[in-house]
Amino acid sequence: MCANSARLGLVWLWLSIINVSAAEFSGQLSMELRGFSQDAQYPRQLNGLQTSIMLAPEWRTYLGDNIQTALIPYLRVDARDHQRTHADLREAYMLYIGNNWELLLGVNREFWGVTEARHLINIINQVDAVENIDEEDYLGQLMLNLTLQRAYGRFSFYLLPLFRERTFSSEKGRLRAPLSVDKRRADYEHQDQQWHTDLAFRYSHYRGDWDMGVSVFHGTSREPHLRINHQQDALLPYYDQISQLGLELQYTQEAMLWKFEGLTRAGQGHTFLASVVGLEYTLFQAFNSQADIGFLVEHLYDGRDRVEAPQTIFQNDLFLGIRVALNDMQDTTMLAGMMRDLQNESGSLRLEAERRVGDSIKLELETQLFINAQHDRTVTAFKRDNFVTLTLAQYF
Repeated sequence: MCANSARLGLVWLWLSIINVSAAEFSGQLSMELRGFSQDAQYPRQLNGLQTSIMLAPEWRTYLGDNIQTALIPYLRVDARDHQRTHADLREAYMLYIGNNWELLLGVNREFWGVTEARHLINIINQVDAVENIDEEDYLGQLMLNLTLQRAYGRFSFYLLPLFRERTFSSEKGRLRAPLSVDKRRADYEHQDQQWHTDLAFRYSHYRGDWDMGVSVFHGTSREPHLRINHQQDALLPYYDQISQLGLELQYTQEAMLWKFEGLTRAGQGHTFLASVVGLEYTLFQAFNSQADIGFLVEHLYDGRDRVEAPQTIFQNDLFLGIRVALNDMQDTTMLAGMMRDLQNESGSLRLEAERRVGDSIKLELETQLFINAQHDRTVTAFKRDNFVTLTLAQYF
């Protein structure tokens, strides 16, 4: 109840600001159609087509030279999975810009990282897992964020109250574990549960062709450990207290980008290391055309405890991808990638493509195929979940 009151209070604050000042209004309304090529492998899961609509309006205001505000609510209504029907405040903040410093108060999304296949060190925001399994969508996080800009780097300090639990599909939903997740019975290592205040810090800087970032996080893990209940008919999320040190590096060598993300984490079994290292090479105006073609190679490693830590599919994997931007009037782009486990030969193929239709409509295509999923106990639940998603988005 308190969390809902806090969110309503933030909405009232930003609506009040919008009413008394000039605001920039934009947003997106989209219709999504997702189809699965095979019948579900678990009882009560949906088959065939899954439809939904999404609305994400945006209001941004500028109060003089020093104060900016943003309000971005989010709503998805799904016709067949009631837990995928959800609302969120993606952003609702006030930003004060001083002389070489900034102070942000409210709900925001913060992104860290440089690699493509996995956003390893990105930990401020909780994953909105009912949106997609690619972990590209995030819930808004209430925060107090102080940033200091100096000649020798950028220092960002974060105070993060009100932890957000991860979203999960219902029993009817696809792309889920054999047992559905009962969010109502989530448990925490810390007695303050979702009211525990997390702390984070990031230092970032660039020098010549190098970009780097060092981050520290202490608080409630965004990755839940899913445990089977006593009746063995549901999974219960458990959120550990963790401490994490992260490093991100990117080196630009003409058309080549060398990328690295690495972390060490304590609090989920033994202290472990994880990394993503790779490169991206781009052919600009390839083959005497307007198109740019990028080639991606990344290796993923994760040394976490397989019993005490949340499960992951990225213990020892290779990602190969190709990115194409046609640079045409319709802004046509495509990203295709293959992930392969170097130990058990399981993997997946993924394609994302988008193209503008007219001035304000975009057509998006996404498909994912799971390969040899039965060889990996973590992804075998998805072996019949190959899907294609078509989205028609209207921007305003």
